[in-house]
Amino acid sequence: MGQVHSVLVRAGAEPCATRARPAAPRLRPFVAGYGAFRIGTAGPAPRRVLPLNLVTVIVDLAGRGALAFGARGAPLVHAGAAWERGVTVGLTPAGVRALFGTPMSALTGAVVPLDDLLGRGRTAELEDRLFAEPGWSARLSVLDGLLAEWLSPDGESPDAPAARAWWRIHEVAGRMKVGPLAAELGIGRRRLETGFQREFGLSPKTVARVARFQRAASVLGAPSGDFGTAAACGFADQPHFTREVRTMAGVTPTELRAILQYTGPLDG
Repeated sequence: MGQVHSVLVRAGAEPCATRARPAAPRLRPFVAGYGAFRIGTAGPAPRRVLPLNLVTVIVDLAGRGALAFGARGAPLVHAGAAWERGVTVGLTPAGVRALFGTPMSALTGAVVPLDDLLGRGRTAELEDRLFAEPGWSARLSVLDGLLAEWLSPDGESPDAPAARAWWRIHEVAGRMKVGPLAAELGIGRRRLETGFQREFGLSPKTVARVARFQRAASVLGAPSGDFGTAAACGFADQPHFTREVRTMAGVTPTELRAILQYTGPLDG
């Protein structure tokens, strides 16, 4: 499940660098994937946080603090973003409950210090263990080990129809309307919408819009990414695609592709 968390509002002096990796198979119901990153500028720099259907944890290896970003249906300019080099963890709804003991809806639209969710002891252990590793592959493997230890999936159960619908939306990259989705699950549309608001803090329609946008962003970020292929990710036509990118990213498709493809090697 490819997800682009954020991009620089203005290009840095050097290209950004990223590397993505799936979580260990046993963790995939809870963790959508990991990322390693280095941005192309030093010090605080405004970043545009893109709409996401995940809770994203960012750990900066320079010790500038670890944050959790809630799911959101609209972009946010994070003016004082100070992370430069670190890792990200994308948590599914089940992962949010299992790690933090709360539904995803409790964090929707918010930016929260990780200390407030994990406690200072675990956050410090996470930062120290990641910093001590010599390379990105080893750091991402540390995440597998710590999360396998910390995830506790035996707490309060999520809304089951909403959880199934969330996964179904992502299976089809948002290409399913709410009515047919509810009918497929054998429940009413109102029941589905109520479950989504309670569990995720977003409507099924918004989750589908974000899933389509994120799929298109992953296409645009690929070396061979083109606008026609991105527009075919569930958009009615090219104008619809252009409008949605402007709404979701605050830039044109051309600008978004240039930002996503301005990358370099990720060292160390």
